[in-house]
Amino acid sequence: MILAVDIGTSTFKAALVSREGVCRSQTAIPTPLDGVEADGGVWLAAFETAMSQLGGLGDLEALVISGNGPTLVPVTGETDFAGGRLSLPAGKALLWLDRRAEAESARVSGLTGAYVDPGFCVPKALWIKNHDPVLYEATRHFLFAPEYLAFALTGEARTVFPSQGFERWYWTGEILEGLGLDRAKFPPFAAPGDCIGTVRAPAASRFGFPRGLKIFAGGPDFFVSILGSGVRAAGQVCGRSGSSEGINLCTGERIMDPRLMSYGHPIKPLWNLSGIISTSGRALAWARELLGLGALPYETFYELAAESPPGARGLIFLPYLAGERAPIWDPHARGVFQGLSLATGRAELARAVSEGVCLAIRDVITVMEECKAPVGEIRVTGGPAGSPFLNQLKADITRRPVLLPAWPNAELLGLAIIGATALGTYASFAEASGALVSIDRVFMPRKETRYDDQFGMYRELYRTLKPRFSAPR
Repeated sequence: MILAVDIGTSTFKAALVSREGVCRSQTAIPTPLDGVEADGGVWLAAFETAMSQLGGLGDLEALVISGNGPTLVPVTGETDFAGGRLSLPAGKALLWLDRRAEAESARVSGLTGAYVDPGFCVPKALWIKNHDPVLYEATRHFLFAPEYLAFALTGEARTVFPSQGFERWYWTGEILEGLGLDRAKFPPFAAPGDCIGTVRAPAASRFGFPRGLKIFAGGPDFFVSILGSGVRAAGQVCGRSGSSEGINLCTGERIMDPRLMSYGHPIKPLWNLSGIISTSGRALAWARELLGLGALPYETFYELAAESPPGARGLIFLPYLAGERAPIWDPHARGVFQGLSLATGRAELARAVSEGVCLAIRDVITVMEECKAPVGEIRVTGGPAGSPFLNQLKADITRRPVLLPAWPNAELLGLAIIGATALGTYASFAEASGALVSIDRVFMPRKETRYDDQFGMYRELYRTLKPRFSAPR
């Protein structure tokens, strides 16, 4: 049995999965956040709760962890079980939403010769050194969210380096030296599927794990989702929906464009062309709260949006509520409603936000096509993927079939795929993904619903406002 754990931005998920991909039990623990920082202790407490809910952990063979990112945790101490609870001292985790390191981003970009967004790890570490030198000196290891939990359980610090092509967003010894950062604070790399340690005896006893339980490297949530959605052929897209949105296109060869990210696919020798949208699910959650629906299921929000006709009566929304990554890489961009009128009601606001998120996806896909990369079906996963309304809207706006896998959480299945392969059940990630992923439903674009004009206005709106976004405030 494999224990798959994913540390989401707002939800901590865990599942017990057999080597054959059968889920024995699963759970999801809300981890609300406020702002751009998080307390890693909340993740450890969620792990404790999840383990008590799953139960039956004595026959585990592997633990594999993924998580949100790039989120940086400055670890300052050692694991203990004070008060009978798992604890690992650390400063506040700087979430992927944190864009404060603009000056540091410029310095890192100048050193690497390519743009490195303020949200990535090295600018954040440099920001801590510049703005909180006491915390920087106290930091023993800079870790990502999954590796923070793994370190708490094993006492061994590692950084999961997903694949070739990620060098620009991680670090090298030369980059750290050039920035004056302490190399010893940045743990050695491990690849997905590598054993990164065994659970120490006190933790194994605490949670009922077998002695010597191995933890295998997982990776960032968007990376393992590619495996869990079954994207393993050129032209297929994994659309991972969560607080943010990862659009990951499988390609046969590497394609380079500054508007997108390019790195090795989990299945060699394929490559991945990626665009990360910063606040897709967060925009939906924001609108839901704004309209007074925060206490009701998300489906209530989508039902309200469906009351408005396509196009939201001329209302267009830019979902740049925390700047934007792909394809514009503009930390100054902000959310915008254009076209408000007396005809605008709550339904139009809900629909415009939903459409804005999907138009952002089409924006990324359009850039991929401009790079001569064929884009076919989109396999969706994550919390928002549970909405038939939103899935149909994605199909209509992108003009692509949208496929919903039978497993709703591709992160957890992707982790099970990594674990089953590491244990020897399958010869490769490709074989395991092919065996364990199936499709539950397909949403085809409707001929009568077209968004070409709206998409053109969406793009033009940002181009028009960009100078104002960048102007000093």
